[in-house]
Order: sequence, then structure tokens, then C-alpha cells
Amino acid sequence: TRFNEMMEGTKAELAVRIYGVEFDTLDSLSNQIRDIINDIPGGEAEFETAGRPSTLVLQVKRDVLTKYNVPLAEVNRAVSAGLGGEVAGQIVEGNRKRDIVVRLPEEQRSQQEIIQSIPLRVGEFGMIALGDAVDIRTEKAVDPIRHSRTQRRNALMVSVGEGRDMEGFVNEATARIKKEVKFPEGYDFEFGGTFENLQEARARLAIVVPTALALILMLIFFTFGSLRQTFLVATGIPLALTGGIIALDLRDMPFSITAAVGFIALSGVAVLNGLVLVNYFNELREEGMSVREAVLNGVATRLRAVMMTALVAALGFVPMALAHGPGAEVQRPLATVVIGGIISSTLLTLLLLPMLYDWIERTVKKEE
Repeated sequence: TRFNEMMEGTKAELAVRIYGVEFDTLDSLSNQIRDIINDIPGGEAEFETAGRPSTLVLQVKRDVLTKYNVPLAEVNRAVSAGLGGEVAGQIVEGNRKRDIVVRLPEEQRSQQEIIQSIPLRVGEFGMIALGDAVDIRTEKAVDPIRHSRTQRRNALMVSVGEGRDMEGFVNEATARIKKEVKFPEGYDFEFGGTFENLQEARARLAIVVPTALALILMLIFFTFGSLRQTFLVATGIPLALTGGIIALDLRDMPFSITAAVGFIALSGVAVLNGLVLVNYFNELREEGMSVREAVLNGVATRLRAVMMTALVAALGFVPMALAHGPGAEVQRPLATVVIGGIISSTLLTLLLLPMLYDWIERTVKKEE
């Protein structure tokens, strides 16, 4: 919560910031936007600050103070003594001393008539009512006044329920706000918080993911020295991604950045299984076996190694997939993707990859 507040200026993971000039207009726009968000399934919005607090304003009548020769400090003393309290003495209890504070009762401190009747000392013996020397009124104050982008702003803290993906919710809310709320000139809004992080992370992933896949393919090529076998091993990646997507759908989880990280990790595991098989197929062929014999013997021999690789990775993520404590919303998508993808890639690697290897290598051998 504190991290969100430092980074985004609000305590919520998702926030709507409304920018403008006049506080009354900002409040009106905030109320309209809050009603729209609360009407969207899975959305709940509340104000960052609970309305405008009442402020007691005392404006001194300087002509009255001059007439009675009352210093301004006496007005401050009377107000602070009546509302905040003034020490009138001490009580000694053993070796402890406690102050005796005299002030108005709690229920009277909010009554303007009582405050006006607080006595104000005039000279050495005279008294006048505080209401004769000051004008007292109550005003609605804006507290605190917040700024972003060099503009005043209001903010709504938004909670998105489980089962709703953040981006889909923001897109739906943005469309409805633009359609139903009329913003005067100089006023606008934006979503911040986690949604901004999602957009930034997605932009980074658009660079990181292709780079990671390119490096994986490059390392595979250095291992085999063959583009044909490189792309054959890489078929494990889409097979793994399919299982991860199905697992997310079965658990009714939206796509998130942690799920994307899970797909990257999954690609490495899927490629590792294919690498184990294809490398062993090549070793058997170098020993004199035909393509078909190498495939049949290789799958039978390397079955245990492939299954152990898959099981260790999958079982290690089970506690994360079943987590419900703090941080579980981050752990569950990542673990779900990895477990689902490992299951699908392992099964299809043991079935589909040997068939593709047999077909491609026999075809190439016939052409040679």
C-alpha cells in the first residue's frame, strides 16, 4: 500500500485520477465516474478522501478589539483554552504529577452558540463574549489539495474483483466514462496504478520475450548445427504455450504479467525436453541405427529422463498454484501456466516430436 502511494500518489492498486481547476466541478465528475465504475460488474470505487471536512473560521473584528484595547493574543488564548483546553493546576499522585486541563465538553465544542459565549478578558476586570469580537462561521474545506501533472486532481480508489482482468475492466470503464460523462474544457481523467504498470511491463515484454526466444534458438543451433533440427526442437514452445493457456482458462484466471513470466520459464523447460530427445536420437544414428530405430529406442530410453525433468518442474510449482496467503495473486498465475504447459508439452514432446523427427529426417535422407 505504501509502495503504491509513493509510486502513484494513491493507496489503491488501480485509481482514477480526475484533473481540473474547480473543486466543485472535480467533485461532480468524481461522483459520476464512481457511479459508473460501481455499475460495472467486478468494480468498486470509493473516494480517496471522504468529502470535505468542516472547518471553523474565526474572523477578528479589529475595530472591536481596538475599542476595548484587547490584544490579538487574548483572542487566541480564549479560543485555545475553550476548545483545546488550558492547564489550571496539577494533581500529585505519589511521585507522579498530572495536569488538570479545563475545556468545553466534547458535545459543546461543535456548537457555534457555545463558542460565541466564551468569555474574552477586557482590561483587568472586564469581560465580553467572544462572539462580540470575532465573526464565527463554518466552511467546507478541501483537505488535502493534491496535484499531479501541475494540475489539481481528485482520485478514486478502485477495486477489481476476482475473475475480471485489469485491462478489460479499464477498457470497459474508459469507454463508458467517455460516453456518459461530459468533461468541461480543461478537465480530463486517466487510470493509474497497476494498470500503468501493466502497460509498461507489456511494452518491456514485447522486447524481452522475442529476445529470449531468439537466444534459445541460437543456443539450440550452436548445439546441433542444423536449422532443421533447431526448429524441430522449438516445436515444444507452442505446445507448451497451448497447455498454459488452457490451464489459465480452466482456473478462470486472466492473463497477467506474472503469467507472461511463467510462459517464458515454460519455454525453457519445453525446449529442454526436446533437446534431450533429439540429441539422443542423433547419438543413436551415429552409432549406426536407422532413423526409425533411433526414434523408437531413443524414446524408450529417454522416457524416464524427460518425465523426471517435467515432474520436478511441475511438482515444484504445486504449492504456489494452491497458495491463498499474501502474494498468492502473483504466485497462482505463474504456477498455473508452468504446470499446465509442462503437462501438454511433455505429452506432445513424447508423441509428436519423435514422429516429426522420423518424418523429416527420413525425407531429407531420401533426397540425399
